[in-house]
Formats: sequence, structure tokens, C-alpha cells
Amino acid sequence: MTYVRTFLPWIVYAVVPSGSWQWGALAALVVAFILIAAQVRAGRGADAVIIEIGSTVFFAVLAAIAFADPHSGLHPYSAALANGTLAVIALVSLAVRRPFTLGIARQTTPREYWELPAFVRVNTIITSVWTASFVVAAVVLAVVHGNLAATVAVQIAALVVPIVFTQRYVSHVQSRAQRA
Repeated sequence: MTYVRTFLPWIVYAVVPSGSWQWGALAALVVAFILIAAQVRAGRGADAVIIEIGSTVFFAVLAAIAFADPHSGLHPYSAALANGTLAVIALVSLAVRRPFTLGIARQTTPREYWELPAFVRVNTIITSVWTASFVVAAVVLAVVHGNLAATVAVQIAALVVPIVFTQRYVSHVQSRAQRA
């Protein structure tokens, strides 16, 4: 599950108890660094670690704020900010016509497909779904920030829904291509 690995820093941050948010941010930062190092060691380009790079920046800033002021007014909104950050990363990748899922998809797709318009289009659609999920989650999390059960449910849904969509959509596109 490449997507689970990609979002591992965010998952780590989400599962650390909220009273220890500074440690959660630091743990997520360490995981993001480890993921980038592993990808670089494996010969992956920057396009394969767009989310990890954004994660590193986000968690470095969040950890600095959280350690400087553990009672910061930012704390209750950190889950919303996390999803908002992911939405911005995804939106920028779409705006520059390099959907963040391209680098991930290239890890399991033969090189001869990488530049095909259909491959880029499929990844644009997939990245758009991820972006929408992050935007919706950020808004909902900003509203329900005091409700732990709702926060956990939204964070899980924000990852599970696009993962399931990605798997099903890719299967659909592949089966349609085989029929053609």
C-alpha cells in the first residue's frame, strides 16, 4: 500500500494522543524524514515524495509551535490544518500539472506509460479526488474540533475514501483498457 506509506506521518500524528501533540508532530516529522531518505535511497525522484516533502515542512513548523507553546490556540485546529495543508499540496500539484499521484503511480507502472495523456489524466482525476477529500476533511474538522470521535472518524474517512476510490478507479481503467 504505497498510499499508506506516503501518508504514514499523518497517520502517526493522528494516533498520538492529542495531549501530546508536540510529540506527535515530532514523531511525524521523523517518519517523514525516514520516508524521504528511503525513497531517495531507492532512486525515486522528487515527484515521488511530494507529500513527504510537504509533510516534513508542515510537521517541522507544527513541532516548533507545539514545543514553544504546548497550549497554543492552534492545537485544537491542528487536524484541520493538517488536512488543509494536504489540500494545498494536492492543489498546487494539480495547478502545475504534476498531480502528486503521478510519482506514486510511476513506482508500479511501466515507464512506457508515464507520459501518455491517459496516464496523466487518470492521475489528475485521482489527485482531484484526494484533494476534495482533504478539503472536505479540513472544513469538517474545523467545525467538529472539540469532538474526539468525530475528529477520528473524519480523519479515517479522509484517507480511506480516496484510497478505496483510487484502487477501484485504477482497476476500472485497467479493465477497460484490456477490453479495448
